[in-house]
Amino acid sequence: MTGPADLRTCPVHLGLGARVIPQPPFTGMEWYAEYARRTEADGREGRLVSLYDFAESWTSWEMHPEGEELVVCLSGTITLIQEAADGAIGTVVLAAGQYAINPAGVWHTADVSGPVTALFVTAGIGTQHREREV
Repeated sequence: MTGPADLRTCPVHLGLGARVIPQPPFTGMEWYAEYARRTEADGREGRLVSLYDFAESWTSWEMHPEGEELVVCLSGTITLIQEAADGAIGTVVLAAGQYAINPAGVWHTADVSGPVTALFVTAGIGTQHREREV
C-alpha cells in the first residue's frame, strides 16, 4: 500500500490488468511526453487521472484522438467548449458534482469565472494541443 499523495501534483495511470500506477510529480507540458513513453505499452486503453485547480480560463485547446475524456467538476463552475470536426462550437456548463465527456477527436478548451477544481480521466495517447485565440 502506498501512502497519501496529492493528485494535483502526482497523477496516476490506470493501466492494463486493472493496475493503478502512481506517476512522478507534474512538471509542465513536457511531462506529458514522458508520460506517453512510460505508459505506451498500455496503448489506447490506458487512462491518466489528474486533478487541477483553475483560477483562469485555458489558454489553449486540446484534443485526444484515441479516446474519450471524462471531466468531473468538484468545485466551482467550469464551461467546457467543444469544437466538432465540422467546426461547430458547443458548450457544456458544469457545477460541482456534474460531469461531461469530451468525445475522442473533439477539440476542447474551458472557461472559468472563479476558482474551479476538476478531475480528469483522459485517454492521453496522441493528445494534441493548439493555441487559443483570446
